[in-house]
Amino acid sequence: MVEARIKKHPILTVDVTYDYVTFTFNGKKLKAKNEEMISSALFANGIHIFGRHNKDDSPQGIYCANGQCSQCLLIADRIPVKSCVTPVTEGMDVRSLDGLPTLLEDDEAVKTGGKTPVIKTQVLIIGGGPAGMSAALELAKMGIYCIICDDKQVLGGKLSLQTHNFFGSIRDCYAGSRGIDIGETLSTNVENENTLEIWTNSPVVGVFSDGLVGVVRDGKYVLVKPERLLITAGAREKTLAFPGCDLPGVYGVGAFQTLVNRDLVKPTDRLFIVGGGNVGLIGAYHALQSSIDVIGIAEALPECGGYKVHLDKIKRLGVPVYTSHTVLRAEGKDHLERVIVCEIDDKFSPIKGTEAVFEIDTLLIAVGLTPVDELKKQAEEFGLKTYAAGDAYIIAEASAAMISGRMTAHRILLDMGYEVEIPPELEELIKIFMSRPGPVKDITPLPKDKEIYPMIRCAQEIPCNPCTEACVLQNVKIKESTIMGRPQFEGDCLGCARCIAICPGLAITLVDKGYDNTKKTSRVIVPWEMPDGTIKIGQDVVTTNMEGEVVGRGKVIAMKKSKWQNERALVSLEVPYKEADLVAGIRIREPTRKKIIKVVKTVDDDEIIICRCERVTKKEIADYIKETGTIDVNAVKAALRVGMGACGGKTCTELIMQIFRESGIDLKDVESLVDRPFTQEVPLRAFLEGGDNR
Repeated sequence: MVEARIKKHPILTVDVTYDYVTFTFNGKKLKAKNEEMISSALFANGIHIFGRHNKDDSPQGIYCANGQCSQCLLIADRIPVKSCVTPVTEGMDVRSLDGLPTLLEDDEAVKTGGKTPVIKTQVLIIGGGPAGMSAALELAKMGIYCIICDDKQVLGGKLSLQTHNFFGSIRDCYAGSRGIDIGETLSTNVENENTLEIWTNSPVVGVFSDGLVGVVRDGKYVLVKPERLLITAGAREKTLAFPGCDLPGVYGVGAFQTLVNRDLVKPTDRLFIVGGGNVGLIGAYHALQSSIDVIGIAEALPECGGYKVHLDKIKRLGVPVYTSHTVLRAEGKDHLERVIVCEIDDKFSPIKGTEAVFEIDTLLIAVGLTPVDELKKQAEEFGLKTYAAGDAYIIAEASAAMISGRMTAHRILLDMGYEVEIPPELEELIKIFMSRPGPVKDITPLPKDKEIYPMIRCAQEIPCNPCTEACVLQNVKIKESTIMGRPQFEGDCLGCARCIAICPGLAITLVDKGYDNTKKTSRVIVPWEMPDGTIKIGQDVVTTNMEGEVVGRGKVIAMKKSKWQNERALVSLEVPYKEADLVAGIRIREPTRKKIIKVVKTVDDDEIIICRCERVTKKEIADYIKETGTIDVNAVKAALRVGMGACGGKTCTELIMQIFRESGIDLKDVESLVDRPFTQEVPLRAFLEGGDNR
């Protein structure tokens, strides 16, 4: 069996010397990286179907790869586990969860009745991502003792999945650096603080009325009694309901980034994305960096909600983006084989006759995020001194999460009686970082009478200033008083290309009009982050403008990649003189044409799975609401078992609320789902004394 692993990557280091362990899946011997998550190891071995559901024998795979859902349940050494958060060990016996798991025999050697330890701390921080680490570093400046709990093996949160350069301010949130590098910097800084205690592999599972917080620390249950509680647990991906949404091969773009950017697993060759926000657009770019073809992106709104620079760089590479489109259905026998999309009107209703089919094996869902705030609600209900920052407070970019963490730390210090203040510049920045992008405008005028100059294609107001810091002559400036202003070039240019190397949106090129006056050609330097071999020196390529339209053809005359470019290559193109100002990128694939189909199966609510854990359909839920007149999610749960699976309603609750809305019920009148005392499953062995008792 050929390993489905990424062999080369333009940003990430691919180490082929890693240690292997052997394990078995349903009796078949396989290889995995040591400590790799089971789900990633199976994908690396080409296995995407993990088992069959006990209710209807439906195939099961992954969805979130983040421990939030229960799609990837397996039996590992006789114990039911979520395979996406369970590492492989040497000799592990992994089996499909076909039907229901059998109970283990009693072990007389197990000791019970031990007292659960209680550990005190000034501040307990739940979540070691950008917000949590930024807050911890601010608190450490005042000598505050904090415990940082994170359910992963390392700190960093979603930063560990982000290979792209970040927007924002260089001074305040590392703008211009890659997310993976920012995560490592923050992690190192946190680890060097004596007052910060780091608990990785330690999910926080409950907050209780006596002020104690339950944590499963390295497999053992402990209690923490904090003076104050800071929730920085991030966000989970939303789901989308349509026929076939539960097929293996349909999963979240965050899960995809986990596979390709964290684990260097190549899970697919051809994918389609639904959702044109920043998450979907960035996911498409990450796929291309991993030599995965992106067939297209569908966005329900007339315009993509993500940054225009993210959208443009995808279109320049040749990925078609279908606005005012939605997914009608996903089809396949046991695994996704095709997706059917169609145009929608201004009321989001499908337009008949516009249905088109794409043959793919993966459909990524990127339709938004939901704060992970169950613990926050519990803590507030019990009167704990509780704070929240980052996505657990409000969904925004990681740059905003870092500022949010710092500001919240100052609020905590103020409440603790310290003489500090919230810096006014942070208050202004957080407003900017949490705001929506500004309107699209014309790009700034071309420089006059210049032979060498940068072409800056920032057509939209977004918070970003790295290019102004990179210019050696300081001739790239934002004239407005806020970093939401668009940068402009005035004066002379040395041609150093530092602005091109640092621009997070890949929105700057360098034009050298006087390259070859004899042939009447110019040199254009474009930023490049695709795998080695995608283009070669001497190759003729198709050039594209800012929005991906074909300009003409150019010749690759040089490729430069130095340490100061932070893994970004600078590609020099020889192009006709008249086209130099238009060239913004290189097309690496021909846009896939829509294949219109005439016969489309009618969408039936009985086909749409809402509760994945218990396999409850949209029709069952809608019929129950209509027949009973209930306005209580808990009543639906009691009757139909929605939200009673291992995910605890994390993936289906919002979809159920949409069904209430579609039934004509004001959501303000709907009684919310009551969260479980434990917000996620806790193995019984965590409460027992003695090592690895089961």
